[in-house]
Amino acid sequence: MSLFTTPTNSQGRDRLPRRLRVGWTLVLVAAAAIVAFSFLPTPYVIQQPGPVFDTLGTVEIDDKEVPLIDIDAETYPTDGSLDMLTVSVVGSRETRPNWFSVAQAWFDSSKAVLPLDSVYPQGVTLEQSREESRIEMENSQHDAVAAALRQLGYDVPTTLTIATIEEGYPAEGLLEVGDQIVTVNGESFADVASMREELADNGTESPATIEVVRDGEAKTFEVTPVPSELTGVPIVGVAVQVSYELPVDVTIRLDKVGGPSAGLMFALGIYDKLTPGDETGGESIAGTGTITGTGEVGAIGGVRQKMYGALKAGADWMLVPASNCADVAGNEPDGLSVFAVATLAEALTALEGISGGSTDDLQTCDAVAAAAAR
Repeated sequence: MSLFTTPTNSQGRDRLPRRLRVGWTLVLVAAAAIVAFSFLPTPYVIQQPGPVFDTLGTVEIDDKEVPLIDIDAETYPTDGSLDMLTVSVVGSRETRPNWFSVAQAWFDSSKAVLPLDSVYPQGVTLEQSREESRIEMENSQHDAVAAALRQLGYDVPTTLTIATIEEGYPAEGLLEVGDQIVTVNGESFADVASMREELADNGTESPATIEVVRDGEAKTFEVTPVPSELTGVPIVGVAVQVSYELPVDVTIRLDKVGGPSAGLMFALGIYDKLTPGDETGGESIAGTGTITGTGEVGAIGGVRQKMYGALKAGADWMLVPASNCADVAGNEPDGLSVFAVATLAEALTALEGISGGSTDDLQTCDAVAAAAAR
């Protein structure tokens, strides 16, 4: 009798299916794990092109089409379009995108994947973030009106009022909501951006001297800025509301859009409506950029996504802040001509060149980037 037996044909046939079953089971388990993992929430949000609004056009309110910009003064017919651009953010601390969505966005040049904390900082609620964004939008509208009217030669006095104070920041317990800011370190300001620059220049090593008017009484406080959790720029933790004594009443109707980046296009729309002739020459022109009450154009977020939003909306031309050129140069979508501007006056010069068919002398981001590299 042998100690070893030779497997029968039926035994050999049984082993092969068993190996296959084990192999397929492992494959299915791995696939299920990958699928399950891909739908887990991530520590990221997705930024993508958002809605586009023509500042020379209309919006629907209560089932009626009304001008996006309404001016209580003599206005002139316009042609073409001056599109303001937005970005949409997919995700929040409460509803984060899954890995599958994030992976798709990584390979889509019109989208950006950003750390959650860079958009929604720790300790800041969604409601607080939305309120700050609303104030920024409201300020950008006021700044745009002031910039356009000043460009037209009007005198526009300014008042800066504290709207909110962030808990845990240096201003808490010193400054109060409703305080009117008169000076910072002895300097008065025509807009919020200039005041922020003064605080940033002050730094975090020494206090800034802030003079306010509270209930009709002048008060002075020494407040030492700290780095912003979001940007690292020195701040004291206040949101400031700007108001102007405007010689012309201007109403901008735009709901559910926040942030300061539409300021440039609001100013261009107001200027175009208040001047004879047509600034666009019938062209479809998009743009983005913050604006100060004195007409300086500042950097914005999501400029790459906004370029794709402009292209999708049918714009042939786009104006961007010169300070965003590092992100623009080499990333312009085919079919979109992009020009860099640093002031409202430069933006008006760009419109003149576009409408007149003479753009050779307009500044591109490639030129700005090349000059910065020298």
